[in-house]
Amino acid sequence: MFKKVIYGILKKFKFLPPSFYVKIYYEYYVGKKLDLKNPIEFNQKLQWLKVYYKPPILTQLVDKYSVREYVADTVGEAYLNELIAVYDKVSDVDFAVLPEQYVMKAVHGYHFNIIVPEKAKLNTLKSKLLLTKWMHKNQYYRGGLEWAYKNVKPRIIAEKYLTQIGKESISDYKFFCFGGVPKFIQVDVDRTVGHARSYYDMEWKKMNLATDGIKPYEGEMERPKNYDEMLLVATKLAGDFPFVRVDLYNLDGKILFGEMTFYPTDGRMDFIPDHFNTTIGNYLTLPTIPKGQEYITKIQNS
Repeated sequence: MFKKVIYGILKKFKFLPPSFYVKIYYEYYVGKKLDLKNPIEFNQKLQWLKVYYKPPILTQLVDKYSVREYVADTVGEAYLNELIAVYDKVSDVDFAVLPEQYVMKAVHGYHFNIIVPEKAKLNTLKSKLLLTKWMHKNQYYRGGLEWAYKNVKPRIIAEKYLTQIGKESISDYKFFCFGGVPKFIQVDVDRTVGHARSYYDMEWKKMNLATDGIKPYEGEMERPKNYDEMLLVATKLAGDFPFVRVDLYNLDGKILFGEMTFYPTDGRMDFIPDHFNTTIGNYLTLPTIPKGQEYITKIQNS
């Protein structure tokens, strides 16, 4: 208990050396020790990537605005949601000219979303205050030193409001890709009315896998009719990164890009049963730090 209290204090000290800080952060939240010289489990290896894997392109790819160029160049603009506006300052946002439905996001972090299904019900003053708060946040320091977010320029975007026939909230298909190869898929449904989650292998067979704290989905989810196309898109976007999660939507047959994530849940939410943490960790081959360098700055082609 005393150690937990001390770590709870130390995790506030973001100025500590990253290689030391992530050990405290990880043990505080996960309850396991972290050996950066020999990480075994998936989340342990994500902590290693935070400290030692720093190709500059990661900053572009976690930026919800800048990533659009990468997606357009890699798989085509057809997979992008409609962009309504981009703002450098909260004072630039004119709520009056925005459509009746839209989603507003701060590009430099996650959970920075304002979903507007009915414009008339939006509290614009509250929204401006929230946007202002987000614009002064830095995801690197807000969480557990997720390096890719450290230098993302704070901006706001407005995108088309997405809907799915017969559902109150759209489903997410999250492809876990290792060395450019998707290995399994996390599917999230009903986020606003009883969030549930399932995992499927690449043959769309349900896995006996769950995430701590998220309700498993009962029963089977229907395999998308254009699943092969989703798999191709995810594979192309995954490139040669040692790990990236590629999130896609499939709205009545139309595939749209969601985001790219290099540190799911900040590397602090384990899988259940526990043996999967090692099994999935084995999928992730960590790259070698070049001789004479402190960390990796280039993508090492597979």
